[in-house]
Amino acid sequence: MEKTQNRRMDAGRVDARLLALTGLFAALGCVATLVLQVPSPSGGYLNLGDAVVILGAWLLGPVYGAVAGGVGPAMADLLSGYAAYVPATLIIKAVMALAAALLYRALGKRGLALCAAAAEVPMVLGYWLFDALLASLSGGGALGLCLMGSAAGIPSNLVQAAFGAAASTLLALALRRSGYVRSRFPSL
Repeated sequence: MEKTQNRRMDAGRVDARLLALTGLFAALGCVATLVLQVPSPSGGYLNLGDAVVILGAWLLGPVYGAVAGGVGPAMADLLSGYAAYVPATLIIKAVMALAAALLYRALGKRGLALCAAAAEVPMVLGYWLFDALLASLSGGGALGLCLMGSAAGIPSNLVQAAFGAAASTLLALALRRSGYVRSRFPSL
């Protein structure tokens, strides 16, 4: 009886370590997004944040990874003057992290590169659709026409996706070699 009560109490608790790591990964995602910003043709910018979003998803899991992955880059957009992109970035990067974490759980340690590449798909599609929506709402014409116009941003998003997938995979492989990381994050 006592063990059942303890399990129920534990189920309602938030793991302080996991919560702190979520905040740290959100901050790291914000900094990685801010530290290098290369303007893209679509009006956005290329950055290093995707690597942190994916790595955080693998280390924190789907829920906490999605929170950190969405909040950090969204804060970077706000601080960089891209306020119109904040809601889209919050959702797109959270979905990206969720996909990375769930795919990693399904495919396991050998599927790192595939998980990273697949997790970038929502980013490329999400920003393409959001750019078209912004163009349409700002008087750019019919949504179909705006979809064609916003396709100009796809190549730069694919470059960012390739870099983010490669960097997160290489970082995860390097972190696996650390005994400390293996002890704290055995699933990596």
